[in-house]
Amino acid sequence: MQVELADRAAAQPSEADETLPSSPAGTASAEEDAPLLPGGGVRRRAVVSERFRQRSGSFRREVRRAAEETFLLTRLTLILLRYLGIGYRWIRQFLALCCYTFLLMPGFIQVVYYYFFSSQVYRSVVYGEQPRNRLDLYIPTDKTGLKPVVAFVTGGAWIIGYKGWGALLGRRLAERGILVACIDYRNFPQGTIGDMVEDASQGIAFVCNNIASYGGDPERIYLVGQSAGAHIAACTLLHQAIKESGEGDASTWSIAQLKAFFGISGGYNLLNLVDHFHKRGLYRSIFLSIMEGEESLRKFSPLVMVKDSTARSAVSLLPRIFLFHGTSDYSIPSAESEALFDALQQNGAKADLFLYDGKTHTDLFLQDPLRGGRDKLLEEIVTVIHNDNPDTSAQHQHLVVPVARRLVPEFMLMLAGRVSPF
Repeated sequence: MQVELADRAAAQPSEADETLPSSPAGTASAEEDAPLLPGGGVRRRAVVSERFRQRSGSFRREVRRAAEETFLLTRLTLILLRYLGIGYRWIRQFLALCCYTFLLMPGFIQVVYYYFFSSQVYRSVVYGEQPRNRLDLYIPTDKTGLKPVVAFVTGGAWIIGYKGWGALLGRRLAERGILVACIDYRNFPQGTIGDMVEDASQGIAFVCNNIASYGGDPERIYLVGQSAGAHIAACTLLHQAIKESGEGDASTWSIAQLKAFFGISGGYNLLNLVDHFHKRGLYRSIFLSIMEGEESLRKFSPLVMVKDSTARSAVSLLPRIFLFHGTSDYSIPSAESEALFDALQQNGAKADLFLYDGKTHTDLFLQDPLRGGRDKLLEEIVTVIHNDNPDTSAQHQHLVVPVARRLVPEFMLMLAGRVSPF
């Protein structure tokens, strides 16, 4: 697969542009055009002007790309509105989302600034041919040796998922010496669940086959999904295992290349969630359209697939699975993770379950990281990753990680938790 880095080059000047002097020929040409100072000195205006033009051109390209992505998201939103119609539940959820976003805006602004201006973020690396086949890379500052890798599939109710939602997690893990790849995928109505699983699979394949070029260790790759992203990642994992347990699989990646899967606040039995989502504003007709009809619900329900006796050999191929869920999650009840955990254990898979008392759907992924200080979920993930390798575990113990500072005042986090539509 060809690796394209167009957006990386467009997003920021290369290190050579920033730190290295111009070539002798280029310097000579610039000096010939520059006026002489008294005493024989040469003005550097030409060189400075050239660098200014380069940076201006890079900034213009960034603005153009941002405008293109904004146009795409706006167009998809308008298409989505045609499906949703104007219902009471939808209006209520939309207004709650606006209030929720406003209250967390102090933190979002800081994360967005990091996302667009940090030299450690390589945005929109192409991994496939579809419009949303892009991923963002978060590179640790310490570049000695190959780093463990997290391939992250973001949430977004299968409708508003976007790779940029993983910026805060990417930053926190990169600070701890872990390279992160946030995989974008087609959302509804641009694609249905089959397209999302296909995109996630291609993104994982790209990470497995190319991450060494960015300083990642292809022998230490971990899959992480959150909310709808946890569902998509789990489906991708199980569909790949089923392929490998059969014959004639021609995939470009293998389950054996993944060390573990971390599912955060995921929904794993769609048969139980159709009516639940309908009551919360994701109407049954829309949800069934996303999932390619009622007849496909079993095919895209990880819990059902695990329980299927014909998939026993596929389940045995799965890597270790860690499930995280808040007990006060009303968007996707924690019973979803509990049921999958029980099914995995009953069918011989290695699984662990972490329940967080009183935590909601967004506490684990947003409010807690924005609060700063100790993040229990992040610590669990980091501990598992670094303990897999004694060498990196020792390095991690000596790694000076700055204490995450608070990004949003506590009273705003409390209010956001009260009005959250999730």
